Amino acid sequence: MIIETFCYPRAAVIGNPSDGYFGKTIAFLFSNFQAKVQLYQTPELDIQPQRLDKTRFNSIRELVENVNFSGYYGGIRLLKATIKVFFDYCMTSGIQLDDRNFTIRYNSNIPLRLGLAGSSAIITACMKALISFYQIEIPRAVLANLVLSVEDKELGIPAGLQDRVAQAFEKPVYMDFNREIMGKQGYGNYEILDASLFPNMYIALRKNLSEGTEVLHNNLRARFNIGEEKVLKAMETWAGYTESFCQALKNHDYTAMHELINANFDLRRSLIPVAAGNIEMVEAARSVGASAKFTGSGGAIIGTYQNEEMFQKLEKTLAGKNIVVIKPNIV
Repeated sequence: MIIETFCYPRAAVIGNPSDGYFGKTIAFLFSNFQAKVQLYQTPELDIQPQRLDKTRFNSIRELVENVNFSGYYGGIRLLKATIKVFFDYCMTSGIQLDDRNFTIRYNSNIPLRLGLAGSSAIITACMKALISFYQIEIPRAVLANLVLSVEDKELGIPAGLQDRVAQAFEKPVYMDFNREIMGKQGYGNYEILDASLFPNMYIALRKNLSEGTEVLHNNLRARFNIGEEKVLKAMETWAGYTESFCQALKNHDYTAMHELINANFDLRRSLIPVAAGNIEMVEAARSVGASAKFTGSGGAIIGTYQNEEMFQKLEKTLAGKNIVVIKPNIV
């Protein structure tokens, strides 16, 4: 029997990047893309490589292009680290695993290094496959922690919990990462939101602007750790934007959500250097009346639009800059 599991990309709607700094965020998954893992019992444990795990190249240029596209975190490395974290968790939790072996392979069409949580989608799908294969249970909040530990502790990729929480719960989530709450229970307070409450949302992708999350978080983490007042204040402000957005969502207040999304990016731009191409994306989207902010670390933006006429203007304007616009199918 082949076990097949899926996970989808994450769109950070509001509050990011405060999720890694005891803030508050809202995020959802969208099914326009997916990461898939297949696992089945075999005599030996076999991890099968896929296209991102290329080790032979025709030239240095081809190698560099491969790294620029997929980073250094190929799927084989992700799966190995995930299996190790899963095994360590089971051993420390007193969960006995049987002696069966398996073959595991993955495939993903999630655009990489655009702030869509493509790596954690592969890890989450792998975790789900292992859980199904060994027929154990892991609470969703704990699952999110485990996925984060694969990236943060095993692979040294700076990241926050937001992506992993949304992918573990598979629904839109309001997340409160208050320091006291996190210290007490080991994870935040998570509230599932009704997907039908969200206004018209779009996501725009510009693949030649890809940038790993480590580029943002390495700098921001250092500034946060030394207690830079501007950074600490920004985290509080982003958390406040999230609270206000959640209330606006429930009140169907489109104007407030539009303004908060714009404010989220404007604060980010005042705090962290943003590449000119990314600024161009945001300003182009705003020029037709849409709101715009990053979905994650850069290369993709998310926002609201009022009607189909505005969406068509958005599509036309961004297409002229080689930017693809999609309507996300919110999970």
